[in-house]
Amino acid sequence: MEESAYFDKYNPINNVWDEMYGLDANVREHYRKVIDYISKESADDLNKKEELAKRLFMSQGITFTVYNSGEGIEKIFPFDIIPRIITADEWAFVERGIKQRLNALNLFLKDIYHNQFIVKDGIVPIDIIYSCPHFLREMYQLQVPYDIYVHISGIDLIRDEDGTFYVLEDNLRTPSGVSYMLENREITKRLFPDLLPQCSVRSVTEYPSILYKNLLALSPRQIHNPTIVLLTPGIYNSAYFEHTTLARLMGVELVEGRDLVVNNHKVYMKTTTGLQQVDVIYRRVDDEFLDPLVFNPASMLGVAGLMGAYRKGNVAIVNATGTGVADDKAVYAYVPDMIRYYLNEEPILKNVPTHQLGNPDEREMVFKNLNKMVVKKTNGSGGYGMLMGHAASEQEIDEYKKEILKDPRNFIAQPTISLSAAPCYMQGELKPRRVDLRPYALYGPDGIEIVPGGLTRVALKEGSLVVNSSQGGGSKDTWVLA
Repeated sequence: MEESAYFDKYNPINNVWDEMYGLDANVREHYRKVIDYISKESADDLNKKEELAKRLFMSQGITFTVYNSGEGIEKIFPFDIIPRIITADEWAFVERGIKQRLNALNLFLKDIYHNQFIVKDGIVPIDIIYSCPHFLREMYQLQVPYDIYVHISGIDLIRDEDGTFYVLEDNLRTPSGVSYMLENREITKRLFPDLLPQCSVRSVTEYPSILYKNLLALSPRQIHNPTIVLLTPGIYNSAYFEHTTLARLMGVELVEGRDLVVNNHKVYMKTTTGLQQVDVIYRRVDDEFLDPLVFNPASMLGVAGLMGAYRKGNVAIVNATGTGVADDKAVYAYVPDMIRYYLNEEPILKNVPTHQLGNPDEREMVFKNLNKMVVKKTNGSGGYGMLMGHAASEQEIDEYKKEILKDPRNFIAQPTISLSAAPCYMQGELKPRRVDLRPYALYGPDGIEIVPGGLTRVALKEGSLVVNSSQGGGSKDTWVLA
């Protein structure tokens, strides 16, 4: 391999698993072709590629919305041109682990909305379930098609210093980010057209067609062309770009609550030629806003009477309502027990050790060690409202303790896991930055399919462990090798 000017200056972070750089101070085999290729490019060429990527993101409107930056609503999603590469063996392991986990989570949802055996057998405490704001009594004894609750999920994975994969969290309500996975690949094809086939990179572009096939299969009416719609909260939602992208790629209508109406327990879409019955709703609206007659009466985003139509079996909703109880961070701690209970198997993917702050003993231990902990709200998302103990001042820690004591059930704590690092191209040099991985799994009547890749999110600030786009993170194309 040619020695590269970029590589010479690359300094791996101590005691952190580096995706590119092995423990023997050599480039890992699966990164060699990429490093060889980049070595032949001048900094000027790479800067031009980086500039082209930014222009493509901007011209195609690949943006997300930040609610608190005061900079207007839309930002382009920062993209790093160096791909994150995963070997075939690593991917096979991840895929097995995610399928096992989703099977158990799905069985858990069916169980707690029906017989509640896992509660009666003392595996998961009843108060954890009933105190969860996403446990919906309206879903009790409701039969969902094919017993599938979680049709679409994004499971966040990280690696610790010895390369072990851990599940950081399960996103099972309305997981977002898949459009960035698809767009990142399209941009990479423009930047490095010869490199993808040379490296035998597996394709991710089948995602919309697999999703569309699964949505078709859920139609309650056995007809040749069921009507499928994607229900969006509208243009001010942070993931609106994704809603438009997925509707376009699947060839389905993008609708808002005001475009739908319920009549005689059936859902209809208003069209220029009159009302058209809707069979499947891929909703990107949270549970509490879906039906103002059942949930939040002030909601303008949902459809009055939707839950009645759903209960009657006249429309399928993807993901099923009430799935949030399974991705509550307090319930997360019990997923390994669910896998043993429902599947009689040992978990393939590990959980990060998690402390429930509703438990006085655990809370006391965590309070003594807050500078080594990450504390999160059990139903928070987007990186908002977290305490990163190692980076917080004494005053911030004291204020956060007061916040916890107001409602301890609402918080969990985890030890600070040192996310793995991958090379990023920054101002003409390769620098290590922390990454996570969100693979997307699609659960249909034929089983679980996971496109080989996912969204690699990057903490672009030096030393940062926060990868969320809302907190200044970016993303990379994720290559899974054949």
